[in-house]
Amino acid sequence: MNSSSLQQIFIDSCLINNFVLAMFLGICPFLGVSNKTDTAVRMGAATTFVMIVSSLAAYGIHVALMAINAPYLHLISYIVVIASTVQFVEMFIKKTSPALFRALGIYLPLITTNCAVLAVALFQTSREYNVLQAAVFAFGSGAGFTLALLIMSGIRERLETADISAVVKGAGLTLMIAGVLSLAFMGFAGMGK
Repeated sequence: MNSSSLQQIFIDSCLINNFVLAMFLGICPFLGVSNKTDTAVRMGAATTFVMIVSSLAAYGIHVALMAINAPYLHLISYIVVIASTVQFVEMFIKKTSPALFRALGIYLPLITTNCAVLAVALFQTSREYNVLQAAVFAFGSGAGFTLALLIMSGIRERLETADISAVVKGAGLTLMIAGVLSLAFMGFAGMGK
């Protein structure tokens, strides 16, 4: 059992060990969906929802697998839960907001293979969080993911109107910004234990 406080778990997962900017997990949607702020917010919300649902399901799966002494089934069980949750989110978004569904494009089904989502389930299991700690960890991780998307989309929207040399425009500039953001988030490391 992990004795970390809920506030400490949230701050750690959101800022100190941000999956995108400190651990470099979930980079594909970070770079691909961060062109517009409204799309970034919705992608962040969808990923956060998937993280929370799969985290809670992973907690239950972990308890069940440990009860029957089958810990070797953790990984495949987590992947099945994540894929199922993403399918649910994809059907929901397609039904309620076809425009958002088109805007997210291939990145929506790629939440299934987003390593940040799988990392939530694996990290919470290895850290032995209880169900409430696991939920807070997933929410903090999703909030951190959304924060990274929002910051990047805000910068990229501002750069659309800036006079930038053609040499650095595009992917090169995006990667440089991601690197500077990552360095900035490393400053939060001092807040940890």
